[in-house]
Amino acid sequence: MKNRYLGDQSQFDEETVARSKQLSEIAKGAALAVHDPLIMAFRSNVAVDYKVDLHDVVTVHDKQAENTIRTFILEHEPDSAIMGEEGGQTGSGRIQWYVDPIDGTSNFARGLAFWCVSVAAVVDDRVVAGAIYDPVTEFMFSADLKFSYLNGTELKSRSIPDETHATLITGYPVARDFRLDGREVALRNFGELVETFSTLRRPGSAALSIAHVAAGWADAATGFGVNAWDVAAATLILKNAGGRYDPLTLGRVPVGATDFLCPGYIATGQGAAYPTLERVANRICETRIAKAAA
Repeated sequence: MKNRYLGDQSQFDEETVARSKQLSEIAKGAALAVHDPLIMAFRSNVAVDYKVDLHDVVTVHDKQAENTIRTFILEHEPDSAIMGEEGGQTGSGRIQWYVDPIDGTSNFARGLAFWCVSVAAVVDDRVVAGAIYDPVTEFMFSADLKFSYLNGTELKSRSIPDETHATLITGYPVARDFRLDGREVALRNFGELVETFSTLRRPGSAALSIAHVAAGWADAATGFGVNAWDVAAATLILKNAGGRYDPLTLGRVPVGATDFLCPGYIATGQGAAYPTLERVANRICETRIAKAAA
């Protein structure tokens, strides 16, 4: 795919946009391909295993869904390479895909209806198409290079301007954040957000949280331990909907790294200006950068 711009570089040419639409359709099709088996498994007796620690859950359904998505993508776009949360990197094609078969596995395993499938297509380090699918509600968030959509209708974000009236979604802090930032510091950071925002929620899926910000159902989201497969699709969906995605390196990737490769983020809808969120998030980022450099 050519990454050519027209005029002020805010618009892509017709060929590039058309190609991104094709890839968006593949992303949506791949996500829809796992709807039936995941819904059948949801709220059944799901056996779990653990990856890094007891907070990092995986199920056989994650692995099976990723295999299904991988097969679908390769059938529809052979010139592909795929990075999946469970299977790692495979293939060497020009289209790089990032796949999270179940973002929010702990919720899925326990029967909490906040989890999704995330699929993104990247060309030359740019996200060009993506889909985030909520199989429970059958909400399909998607994006090509021009627009974002919810079940085919163009999506526009909107946020309450004042953070004291706004709703923030975050998973911070978890046990990993206690280890990295110190328990007292992490709880103090969290307390500042709780005291500032009208509402704070911890639903447990970065991709779906950012999609909710893009839809205007939440005002902001922030996280400090995400991977590319969690957020690649979400970054395009949010930005095309008029929202803002600010990456945080956290001392783990170089300054200026591609946004979806950064392990932290602030996601806000159109109209948001949240100084407390920015201050707390940047403080966490700066502290971790300093520790990494020590």
